[in-house]
Amino acid sequence: MLRKILQIFLGMVLLVSSVACNAQTSTSNPRYLEDQFYVGVGYNVLFDKPGNVSQRNLSYNLQFGFIKDIPFNERRNIGIGLGLGYAINAYYSNVMATEEDNIITYGIVDEADFNRSKLGTHTIELPLEIRWRTSTAEDYKFWRIYAGARLGYVFSGRSKLVTDMGNTTFKNPDIEEFHYGLTLSFGYNTWNLHAYYGLNNLLKEGTELENGEPIDFSVLRVGLIFYIL
Repeated sequence: MLRKILQIFLGMVLLVSSVACNAQTSTSNPRYLEDQFYVGVGYNVLFDKPGNVSQRNLSYNLQFGFIKDIPFNERRNIGIGLGLGYAINAYYSNVMATEEDNIITYGIVDEADFNRSKLGTHTIELPLEIRWRTSTAEDYKFWRIYAGARLGYVFSGRSKLVTDMGNTTFKNPDIEEFHYGLTLSFGYNTWNLHAYYGLNNLLKEGTELENGEPIDFSVLRVGLIFYIL
């Protein structure tokens, strides 16, 4: 499944990069707008993990969306961006979630006893960025620094356990519905580094392991983001 998602993502990157190059090289409009679409891929790092909890497998992020570019000055290199996006996130660890009679319990399991244990989310996001760049209407290769915040609504959150005996998956109401955090993107031309630091926890307050230890996962996301016209 992950391989298919990555193949689709790479295809999207190649397509939008080609379109962006054609559009940017042909523009001469002094009232041009920049970076109105984005696609990105990243790695989710879990912090504030309980003792003996560790990440494993590839905790990935895929995102894409549209941002309205609103320049503030005549040169149009300073402004804000307000947008709408969609993100898929997967968080793999040795914490196993099980559901029985609508009650979810969490335990730490030996890595030899399972293949993958995953928390997965599908999120609608609202990014807000303060933007600075060195672009002009004729030059589409430029430096950029975009800093801001992002609000996300999780409309689908699930737990999944994969063992040699089969798969178990269920909707997990312990996942926070609203996530918010700070973002920073910087780079040159096509390649840009992107980071997101969550200001609230991945799971709702009061979520605990079987031993009573709280699960206060916080998320740092790092990766690459591609902006296009």
